Amino acid sequence: MERKAHYDSILDRSKRITWQGDCYVDLQSTPCCVISKGEKEDTGWIQKHQHPLQRFMTTEFLVEVMSHMRTKDMLSAVEEAQVKAAGPLQDQVNVLASILTSKDPQGSDALQAFMENSDSQVSQLIVMHDPMVKEHKEVLQQRYDAQKDRDSVGHPSLSVSSRALLLVDGLSDLQQKEHDVMQVEATRGGRRNHLRQLGFTKLMDPLTRVSVNPRVSLTVGVAGIGKTTLIRHFVRQWTQGAICTDLSFVLPFSFWELNSLDKLSAERLVKLAFPHLTDPSLVLSGSCRTLFILDGLDEFRCPLNFADAATCTDPKREVSIDDLVTNIIRGNLLPGAAVWVTSRPAVASLIPAGLVDRVTEIPGFSAKDIQTFLNHCLCEKEFASKIWAHLEAHKFLMVMSYIPCICWIVVDTLKYLLQSGWQDSLPRTCTELYAHFCAMKAEASEPRGREPVKMEQVHGNNRRLLGSLGRLAFYGLLKHKYTFSEQDLRAYGVDLPSTQSSLGAGVLVREETAVSTAYRFTHLTVQEFLAATFYHVSSKRAIFDLFSESAVSWPKIGFQNHFRSAVQHSQQADDGHLDVFMRFLTGLLCPVAAKPLAGLLALGKDDGNQKAWAAGFLQGLLASGGAVVSLRAVNIAYCLQEVQHTELLRSVEEGLRAGSLGGTLTRAHCVVLAYLLHVSPECSEETNLTASLNYATVKCLLPQLLYCSSLRLENNHFKDDVMELLGSLLSGKDCLIQKISLAENSIGNKGAKALSRALLVNRTLTTLDLRSNNIGSKGARFLAEALKMNQVIVSVNFQNNTIEEEGAQALAEVLLSNRKLVSLNVQKNSIGADGAKRIAEALKTNRTLTNLILCSNQLGDKGTVALAQALTVNHTLLSLHLQSNSISNKGMTALTKALKLNRGLVSLNLRENSIGVQGAKDMAHALQANSSLQDLDLTANLLHDEGVQAIAGAVKVNQALTSLHLQWNFIKSTATKALAMALRSNSTMQLLDLQENAIGDEGVIFLAEALKINASLRTLCLQGVSAGKSGAVALGEALTVNNTLHTLDLRGNSVGMQGAKGLANALKRNRSLKSLNLQENSLGMDGAIFIATALKGNHQLTYINLQGNGIGESGAKVISDAIRTNSSDCVVEI
Repeated sequence: MERKAHYDSILDRSKRITWQGDCYVDLQSTPCCVISKGEKEDTGWIQKHQHPLQRFMTTEFLVEVMSHMRTKDMLSAVEEAQVKAAGPLQDQVNVLASILTSKDPQGSDALQAFMENSDSQVSQLIVMHDPMVKEHKEVLQQRYDAQKDRDSVGHPSLSVSSRALLLVDGLSDLQQKEHDVMQVEATRGGRRNHLRQLGFTKLMDPLTRVSVNPRVSLTVGVAGIGKTTLIRHFVRQWTQGAICTDLSFVLPFSFWELNSLDKLSAERLVKLAFPHLTDPSLVLSGSCRTLFILDGLDEFRCPLNFADAATCTDPKREVSIDDLVTNIIRGNLLPGAAVWVTSRPAVASLIPAGLVDRVTEIPGFSAKDIQTFLNHCLCEKEFASKIWAHLEAHKFLMVMSYIPCICWIVVDTLKYLLQSGWQDSLPRTCTELYAHFCAMKAEASEPRGREPVKMEQVHGNNRRLLGSLGRLAFYGLLKHKYTFSEQDLRAYGVDLPSTQSSLGAGVLVREETAVSTAYRFTHLTVQEFLAATFYHVSSKRAIFDLFSESAVSWPKIGFQNHFRSAVQHSQQADDGHLDVFMRFLTGLLCPVAAKPLAGLLALGKDDGNQKAWAAGFLQGLLASGGAVVSLRAVNIAYCLQEVQHTELLRSVEEGLRAGSLGGTLTRAHCVVLAYLLHVSPECSEETNLTASLNYATVKCLLPQLLYCSSLRLENNHFKDDVMELLGSLLSGKDCLIQKISLAENSIGNKGAKALSRALLVNRTLTTLDLRSNNIGSKGARFLAEALKMNQVIVSVNFQNNTIEEEGAQALAEVLLSNRKLVSLNVQKNSIGADGAKRIAEALKTNRTLTNLILCSNQLGDKGTVALAQALTVNHTLLSLHLQSNSISNKGMTALTKALKLNRGLVSLNLRENSIGVQGAKDMAHALQANSSLQDLDLTANLLHDEGVQAIAGAVKVNQALTSLHLQWNFIKSTATKALAMALRSNSTMQLLDLQENAIGDEGVIFLAEALKINASLRTLCLQGVSAGKSGAVALGEALTVNNTLHTLDLRGNSVGMQGAKGLANALKRNRSLKSLNLQENSLGMDGAIFIATALKGNHQLTYINLQGNGIGESGAKVISDAIRTNSSDCVVEI
């Protein structure tokens, strides 16, 4: 009970913590021993021990102290009463300290004598805590500063401590079941879904105002990501008082250290690892906040058994090391201590999720980080750019470089090759890369002068070392063993002094602590590569199964039998731990990959037959297997890439690029397609499987589609049965899909129901496109129920799904409750006026939707009036599309009145509504008052000259509108003149579209005159406006003056040769026009030549269209060549 009271006293939230920024700050925690030595000598004992007195004092011990002070006449009855009346315990301690300090030196000396002679644990803590903490920090600082240079990556932004950890909700299935490299490849090195990012300094802090510090924290990361580096940096920062100042003791252990221990107590473990802590019982007492760091669970030789481990609650009791660790994590032992475990993801799942308070993940490098690493490590900028280009061309190398340790191997090796003159033959496979890496490390140990005798001696030593290390690596890999003792090295024939050679030190790392010494390979992939070299060489002469190290096995003679055995073992390994080994083994059959190791391995002669046989054998395996493509099957495709057998891979990639995979996908194709989802540039941003899949192929690819971020599955004739499969896909814990398009399929309400079930649990999907299916009103209701709960999706497209009024009502209910949806498309769904009314009513309270598309829905005036009423109060909707809804005067009157009040709408589409002249006039009045609308589309609305003149009058004064579409409105030159006059004073209009209006040359000339003055217009669309020679000449003259117009569209006019000549003269001087469309303008050969030669001095134009001008094929080639010669960056359509 006393110990519990101690612990409760230091967790008193009312006195101990306050909120600052994102986390709590401990008010009591101050860096220990901040007073200098000189100052301490002049300070009384009480002042020096003020902090531990407040922190560790208990009510019972305070009574004992006061009783003793009374007997020593250091405390009167009145003073004792004064102490007791002070209130909370800490206040009582302060009052007692003040009373005794006032009687210095006698009072302070009396208290010191009592504390130093007391056997109480409280007194020992008060006396010894600060000196012990100080000494412990000094020892750790000395121990970890020695590794500071080793942990440094040079550039501060790349340090593991500067990369925010990801707070995650447990481990994904991929992390628990797959090889580290496959985890990175399947997700393309992308970050998994996380709750939030957690700064390094807040790792052990509460997350919210009502939460407490985590007791058990788990940090996961693939091999080489920087877990141990993070631990070392954390310890260094803690010893300097920079973080976690409320921790009295940090006790870092590595699991490989614990491998050398058998049976011991918690106290003995601490004493063994930290001999300077003379009294471990004080360190482990509940009164001190202690952090146990257990680094590298994946390196522990003992499987943690939380179900059957013997319970231990006594820190003095000796138990087996695995039971000791289990009881510490479970909280049976040292329940007051915090525990921080690091591990590779697959092994981390051994700890029951219920015992872990916080799971964090270390993110790897991003593409930007890799580039920063390159630029920082390479002084030669040319080398940096060449290596970056090589990584871009070989995406699998880029993805693997997500892991910092592999990034170092890649960059170091490629730098060495560039310096050695290998610019034209850089590694194209991982096997080639690692072969060069090992050869580089071996070459560094070759003697200067390269005398033949010494060279042969070094080669011999390196061959023996590589052979014994390969054997160690292979059998370690089979046993999931990644750290080795000196005894292990001797057992496999490794000469210990040779491990200090350049090759040995390059592939093997020596770790040493007070507890033990161990060795590990530079990275897991280095162990796997060396294991493959051993198997490759040994399989050519072995007569027994190499996978049976000591057990009796059937004879197995010949390379092919051993290769089959390796493939079989790798395919049967559920955790994929032999995947990368298998890739290296296959890659070594490629002469280019094996060449760098010629002096280090007894490779023998290779006529290429084994490579061809292995490639054929592996390709045969692609067609066999279950109905679903597993990652084991995908690894076969990786093996084919390593052996450079890529015919099938290239075939499927070309089909994917061309969109021609439909009806051609066998199981072998599906396996290769799954591989391409990992590595192909075509799939990096968006995976387009339009018109490619059916039920069988979706089922086959399902597990691999999980990791695509954007998935297009359009026009695949999917029915409801496929949606059951895709529903399970979107429900998966590992699902990374953010965008999915299922447009133009045959999905009905049952398929919508399956999808809705998935949306209830999915937390990644942000964009859903169901356009042109057949979900109907019933399907819309199912999806609406899910959208009420889903708070991730921001964009939904229900276009052309016949959801009708009932579906619109369901979606209106979504808008009332959902606070994430920003875009809703219900175009062409026959929702009618009543459906619009439902949506409009929801808009009055909704404050998140910004884009609403209601085109072709028979809204009529009634529906428009309802929406107008909503716009008077809703100022968050930015874009409203009402095309083809039979809106007439009544609807326009209501809508324009609303626009006078609305302050949010930016874009309004009223195409094809026949609003007429009166509607245009109403809109003109609205534009004079409205200051938010920027994009207005009034195409095909029977405006005529009178209506457009009214609009032009508004444009003169409106300073918000930037885009105005007036196509198909029977506009003639009179209205065009009014628009031209408006453009002279308007300074905001950037796009004016007058297509298919008979404005003639006269109207074009008016616009040309305006262009000489206007400085805002960027795009002018004059397709089919009956422009001829004089209009084109006028535009040419305007372009010699205007320097802001970027796009001019004159399609379907009759400018002829003379008009082309006028425009050509302008192009020689104009420096702003980027796009010119003269399609179907009767230019003839001469007119086209004028344009082509004009480009000799114009390098701004990036697009020109001269199609349909009677030029002929031969003339087109001459002109096209001339344009490309004069303006190489210009796209020509002719």
